[in-house]
Amino acid sequence: MAIRYLKQGKPAAERADDDAKVRSFVETTLKDIETRGDAAVRDLSAKFDNFSPASFRLAPSEVEAAMNRVSDRDMADIRFAQAQIRRFAEAQKASMTDIEVETMPGVILGHRNIPVQSVGCYVPGGKFPMVASAHMSVLTASVAGVPRIAAAAPAQKGMPHPAIVAAMHLGGAHEIYVLGGIQAIGAMALGTETIRPVDMLVGPGNAFVAEAKRQLYGRVGIDLFAGPTETMVIADDTVDAEICATDLLGQAEHGYNSPAVLVTNSEKLATATLAEIERILKILPTAETASASWRDYGEVIVCDSYEEMLDVANEIASEHVQVMTDRDDWFLEHMHSYGALFLGPRTNVANGDKVIGTNHTLPTRKAGRYTGGLWVGKFLKTHSYQRVTTDAAAAEIGAYCSRLCMLEGFVGHAEQANLRVRRYGGQNVAYGEAAE
Repeated sequence: MAIRYLKQGKPAAERADDDAKVRSFVETTLKDIETRGDAAVRDLSAKFDNFSPASFRLAPSEVEAAMNRVSDRDMADIRFAQAQIRRFAEAQKASMTDIEVETMPGVILGHRNIPVQSVGCYVPGGKFPMVASAHMSVLTASVAGVPRIAAAAPAQKGMPHPAIVAAMHLGGAHEIYVLGGIQAIGAMALGTETIRPVDMLVGPGNAFVAEAKRQLYGRVGIDLFAGPTETMVIADDTVDAEICATDLLGQAEHGYNSPAVLVTNSEKLATATLAEIERILKILPTAETASASWRDYGEVIVCDSYEEMLDVANEIASEHVQVMTDRDDWFLEHMHSYGALFLGPRTNVANGDKVIGTNHTLPTRKAGRYTGGLWVGKFLKTHSYQRVTTDAAAAEIGAYCSRLCMLEGFVGHAEQANLRVRRYGGQNVAYGEAAE
């Protein structure tokens, strides 16, 4: 491939060192929560959020008080966003139907979609209060029919963030906790004296939250590995440097380690975008964060062809992929590894993050190779069932089963099948034989 890097981020070795430090800290912290329960959670909250209330769970009166602090305009905007997200989630759920089919006379197979029974929804709120994350997790779980939804977000300036509380409540949360970081993830997954454990954890977060979910996976289910925000812009000379730079920095402001990558077949656009980024960083209010991300994790990759651009994009498998070319539908057809696509200059990643209706909890760190993002189906478990309704079917399936069990050496398995042949087969089907 004749690709050229006009800018590269931190070497992979340095990133691995950072990951190792996070991994060790999270492991120690989760052990402390498991051992000391509420006391550990309280110590961590006081240390990292300077917050230690009588109870981390909000009472109904506290929820109401928080919501009363939200302006009418903000409340209307929250309701609009939730209407968009609910509409799309309900359409997705409608596409998932229970099925039942008779595969041969007397043999009935089916599946049912059953909601996870309890979910912990984490809403980030350290650097920025991620109100939209409450819509994405709480509301989507509610549409799926989850009977117990616990939601947690850190305190802001010593109190619950009013808009986050409003979004959680309107989304359908049954329990709201003012807890952040590893302590929130650990408490919901492991349980404490005052917080019942959940069956599944969902929601984005920083590197520590993502690592905590990774370490707890198996003990509880998780939605996906959703670490620091990633964005990619795929562009050609149909767009200009201003829109490319704006879309890259618009996501780089998330945190100090948010990768932002431009993939283009226009060296002129690449060079102009680099210059435009420097210009915007001088006036962007969140430049302290965005400039660190761009310095350490930003990349500009110039390719010779659209095919090379496609290959590079699929290899990186970025969380957000903004496509602005003369062949957006071609990329939609051929992209196979990503979190979500944003097609054409009229849309942008912020739409998906906040309001348009698709879910913004998406796979990072190449996880788009094997999973999509959070959606209503993540909260539903598809369980199969079987029913044999005739003697003839029980005997015929039993005969096949018996031989296949013996092929593998499972004598006890075979006897389960043989018993049905003896009991239901009569003289019609002999041992180990079945009609071809």
